[in-house]
Amino acid sequence: MTTENPQRGLVLVVEDEPSIADLVRLYLSRDGFGVHVERDGSAGLAAARRLRPVACVLDIALPGLPGTEICRRLREAGDWTPVIFLTARDDEVDRVVGLELGADDYVTKPFSPRELVARLRAVLRRAAGPPVGAGQPVVLGRVTVDPDRRSVTADGAPVQLTSTEFDLLAHLMSRPGRVFSREELLAAVWGYAAHAGTRTVDVHVAQVRAKLGAASVIRTHRGVGYAADG
Repeated sequence: MTTENPQRGLVLVVEDEPSIADLVRLYLSRDGFGVHVERDGSAGLAAARRLRPVACVLDIALPGLPGTEICRRLREAGDWTPVIFLTARDDEVDRVVGLELGADDYVTKPFSPRELVARLRAVLRRAAGPPVGAGQPVVLGRVTVDPDRRSVTADGAPVQLTSTEFDLLAHLMSRPGRVFSREELLAAVWGYAAHAGTRTVDVHVAQVRAKLGAASVIRTHRGVGYAADG
């Protein structure tokens, strides 16, 4: 079922609990989004491929196909549409697995629908990137970040990052050698406070390092945070 409101683009919501799906639809529609809802994972994956939404809100525990598998298949196909997971409990395993698969954020049930909308808007801002001409490419060691193109290369080869991973790396490389605490990174990159959990930062750092491989410029400063060093 689709609610038409193209002002901000179409958001795909895959949620099998009707009351939650209806609440999410209501608040996203109020904020100017069109909303398409599916109740099971298989239909959700098909809708993501067919509709090309601006973002996906996926419950993790879905009949047919879990939300994590939807995300994995989209990423494997080169589809980097922003994804926010809804988790049924404050389960670190669910959160870490989702982020490792390339999700941009997660919200734990029960959640405030206003918070979900705010996080979705933040994810879309990150995906859109800065205005053209906002910054020159930054080179550090064997890694180049181009803010205008939102592209990253390592040893001259392109590196595919999610919007959140890109912003994390770009923020660290914007001030080489400067050590950022996890709390600072949460505020600057994710746009919310430390009560959301700093484990999110650690997982994303690990993902960026894995994608950069031996060219990685991110260094851990134990007990403090992270820095980018050439």
